Amino acid sequence: MDSSIRTALADDGTVTVTVVGEIDFSNADEVADGLRDVIADGPPPTVHVDLRDASFIDSTGLGALIDGYRTATERDVRFVVVNPSVPFRRVLAVTGLSDLFGLTEAGARQRETAPDRAASA
Repeated sequence: MDSSIRTALADDGTVTVTVVGEIDFSNADEVADGLRDVIADGPPPTVHVDLRDASFIDSTGLGALIDGYRTATERDVRFVVVNPSVPFRRVLAVTGLSDLFGLTEAGARQRETAPDRAASA
């Protein structure tokens, strides 16, 4: 089984966790465990959760992100969700998680005006 997450370490110590595919009941534990592991292994100054390659999220997926946020907060690690699609951004806004996850309006405009990668493939 392929992993639902990929991690990358930047020169400044920031860790980016890229979520691939769906974040749902079938892999929410893997995502939450991956986030906890990344935070425990450093801890890094910042964790970016990149949703560019994520296609779907349900309530268990949101729970995995919340778990990662809580773990980061306990370790004084900045936790930021980046590159959410417009539908993901709506879910995060409706649930009140946008501010918690560090999403800004500038980031929303940048994502909404970015070319659709699927259309160019």
